[in-house]
Amino acid sequence: MRYHVDGELVPAEDATISVRDRGFQYGDAAFETMRAYGGDVFEWEAHADRLRRSCDTLGFDHGFPDEELRARIDETLDANDLEDAYVKLSVTRGIQPGTLAPQPEVDPTVVVIVKPLSRGGKGADPVWDGPAVLQTTKTRKPPANALPPRAKTHNYLNGILARNELVEGADEALLRDQAGNVCEGATSNLFFVNEHGLHTPSAELPLLPGITRKVVLELAEEEGIPVWQDRYGLEDVRTADEAFLTNSTWELRPVATVDGLDVGGGPVTDLLRSKFAALVERRHYDGERLEEAPSESGAPEDTD
Repeated sequence: MRYHVDGELVPAEDATISVRDRGFQYGDAAFETMRAYGGDVFEWEAHADRLRRSCDTLGFDHGFPDEELRARIDETLDANDLEDAYVKLSVTRGIQPGTLAPQPEVDPTVVVIVKPLSRGGKGADPVWDGPAVLQTTKTRKPPANALPPRAKTHNYLNGILARNELVEGADEALLRDQAGNVCEGATSNLFFVNEHGLHTPSAELPLLPGITRKVVLELAEEEGIPVWQDRYGLEDVRTADEAFLTNSTWELRPVATVDGLDVGGGPVTDLLRSKFAALVERRHYDGERLEEAPSESGAPEDTD
């Protein structure tokens, strides 16, 4: 594999950054996890916009036109002969003196890494091994005035602590805010279905409203499915008729259980998965014949 590091394609084993880089020292960096279908990044404009907003929240301008960042992603995919892939684009504040307060002059570090994934679209196999097993954690989401939830940064301590709580068999953490409202998974957004329609925690809560989340909400509205964005407790999720998670690599992943209670997928989940696959097919494959593509088990699972 070859990665893109500061404008150069290098072998993966030689892809390094300085120990003085602020992304390494302080997590002072922003990133986007994306999925490429047929050699094209899904929802690129939305990802590029969010990357810039994350950098704005951190207080630095990465200074690269979207076209330049996109070119680096395309070069990395081409160098690895990949059309269907996981893509992670990271931008740090760069190398600066080892003090917490950042300097105004910024020479950002830009890194692109990729990994092969299976083909998406109609008839494609999901990258996940099976429906998700959710476990509610004691670790809570910090309030927005402590850690801005919409800034997608390299600081993932909150999610790491939540994942560390998982017991054997569970594979995603379900986090709440300080008031007990359900927010999101450690690397995913949450949806559930009951007799009133499709529900997802409100973006007013301390969560990252993902790109895939946005697309799913649009698809649901197109289908006339009642959509609710509100504040929910654990019992709302545990007693739901269906539940699923979204992020860029998983797309839509049904939830098998929540804290040991059966939930599972269902007709709404299946419909939205089908609509999402059709959208990917239409945008990125244009009806070409489904062919096998290289894939990896244990696909990367960074949140949207």
